[in-house]
Amino acid sequence: MQLRHDERGVTLTELLVAVTILAIIIIPLGDAMIGFVRNTDATTRRMIESHDMQIATAYFAQDVQNLGVRDWSSPTFALRQSIDNPSYPCTGAGTSVINLAWDDFSSVSGPSTVVRANYVVRDVDGEHQLRRLLCRGSATVVSDVVLVHHLVGSPVLACANPTTCTSANVPQRVTLTVTVRHPANTTSIPITLTGQRRQT
Repeated sequence: MQLRHDERGVTLTELLVAVTILAIIIIPLGDAMIGFVRNTDATTRRMIESHDMQIATAYFAQDVQNLGVRDWSSPTFALRQSIDNPSYPCTGAGTSVINLAWDDFSSVSGPSTVVRANYVVRDVDGEHQLRRLLCRGSATVVSDVVLVHHLVGSPVLACANPTTCTSANVPQRVTLTVTVRHPANTTSIPITLTGQRRQT
């Protein structure tokens, strides 16, 4: 009985053709994957910045809407200075940008509680942040929320009707302009936080 040798296999020419075709397919596919990953990283960074804008806008608008502490001991219930009033501190780590105060009547049976929202700039783990500290009834912070993670420079405050923020005639509109830029991005995004006061 004679054994037959199996001569099936791939020739060198066939192998070279397969490798060439594979290279033609893989190189553009690899470039596309690298481009996708780069775009995904840039999109993620922009989404983080957009999220910061939305959070900061929502908090600031709500705080300015509530703005206004009244003198409940006088029959006219006149407004008191409600922005950066040293009588209503809300102390925490960081540099204060603006401290807003208002009366809260969440307790039906008791007197109003003065609530303060202090917007501060603080550096945490190499990140320049805008934070919102909330105090209720005292200078003790009950809430500390990061609004902007990658703050550039210092926020700019402006008030309208009147233009003096710290008068007893509480402004009707308060604007805080901040700039955001993720360290990996080349362009900064300016954000204007605006709030309109509800009470007169």
